[in-house]
Amino acid sequence: MRVPRSLLFVPGARPDMVAKVPRWAPDAVAVDLEDAVAAADKETAREATVKAVAELAPDSGSLVFVRVNGPTTPWYADDVAAVAESAAHGVVLPKLESPEQLADLRSRLDLPVIGGLESARGIARCRELMSGLLAAYFGAEDYIASVGGRRTPGSLEVLHARSEVVLAGAVSGVGLLDQAVVAAHDAEAFRADAAAGRDLGYDGKICIHPSQVALAHEAFTPTDDEIAHARVVIEAGKSGVGVVDGEMVDEVHLKMAHAVLGRAGRRSEAELDA
Repeated sequence: MRVPRSLLFVPGARPDMVAKVPRWAPDAVAVDLEDAVAAADKETAREATVKAVAELAPDSGSLVFVRVNGPTTPWYADDVAAVAESAAHGVVLPKLESPEQLADLRSRLDLPVIGGLESARGIARCRELMSGLLAAYFGAEDYIASVGGRRTPGSLEVLHARSEVVLAGAVSGVGLLDQAVVAAHDAEAFRADAAAGRDLGYDGKICIHPSQVALAHEAFTPTDDEIAHARVVIEAGKSGVGVVDGEMVDEVHLKMAHAVLGRAGRRSEAELDA
């Protein structure tokens, strides 16, 4: 299962929106039982989610995950039990703060897990929390609230935590999904933030609005020029240390070129045909 470039969150209480996922074509969708659902609606949203996932998962073209409520909430156990019996491809575990929480989830179901690192405790222990995850996402809004900070357009206040998640994921070989852009209709803000995340080392991005999906794919898929350059670098490196565009090509450049081609392989059939 490949790490998604886009993880689109859709409210579990809105099966009409879940049904529209194929038209937006995210790499993965997270039908959300946590933040998107009020406490009074948790049970009905859970039932609606199981039904909507059963209708969506077989041929949607997207990986279908369900985000359960956090391990310390009263809805967690029932959410996990419902996901275990559903047609979901995986589960999103928010507010991950200890290895024991992940072990408990593993004991309840056998599905790929995307873990949410979105609190001071979660970031402080993020290297311990990567084992066995398909991917981890950095939740900037919850994190900054947990440390008593303030969010700014430049995101300097979360740079350390955002980078800690990248380092932990790189050491563990776990995929990484970058923070959400809450200005849902600001395409330029999303592009800028996604480019910063890509430069840091993230593989994809959380999307909170369907319009952000294509922007995430744009940011986290190499361009034709980048792919062509990577191939030239690899060819030049076959004979040892080479030169491309006046710059020396050595082992690290070859590694980066192969990474570009690896990311290029994540393009969907629709994108390749475009």
